[in-house]
Order: sequence, then structure tokens, then C-alpha cells
Amino acid sequence: MTAYVALLLVDLHFPVAGSLKAKRKELQSVKAQLHGRLGAAVAEIDHHDVWQRSQLSVVLTSGSMGQLERHADTVERWLIDRYPDDVRVQRIFTSDEDIG
Repeated sequence: MTAYVALLLVDLHFPVAGSLKAKRKELQSVKAQLHGRLGAAVAEIDHHDVWQRSQLSVVLTSGSMGQLERHADTVERWLIDRYPDDVRVQRIFTSDEDIG
């Protein structure tokens, strides 16, 4: 059986955040929704001390590449719906066979 993994690198911009506290509140909500509603593992990986920017890694896994791509589409669509002008998503797909 092959395992497939998707890594989504998500760049977010929070134009109305006027403080780290405001950014972290919004970011906490995003991370909780991605994890709770969409089943993704999420971590902030860059721009920790910048008020209006964040970079997240979002990881998904599946036993089917087709299912994984649909799940990644759902996550990306959710992010774009929430932040239409303030999100950029880069996708990387691999399998356990590709890794080694």
C-alpha cells in the first residue's frame, strides 16, 4: 500500500492586524479550523514576530493520490474563500515510494 502526502505552504497576510496579539488571535482561528474541520496538521513556520504576515505548513495524507488532491483542493478553496486577496498556497505532493 502506498501512502501519499501533501505539503501546502501557505503565506497569509493580515492587513487589519495592528498587533501581534490581533494576528495570533486570527491565526489561532485559522489553525483550529484547518485542523478541526478539514483534518490537517498545521504549524506556523515563519514570520512569528511580524504583525501582518504568517507562513503555515499544512500537511495532509491519504492512501489515494486522487483523494489527496481533492482534499488539498478543499483546503485551498477554504483559505481563498476566507482570505481572497491575502493568501498564496504552494503545493508539494509525494509518496512513501518517492521518499525512499
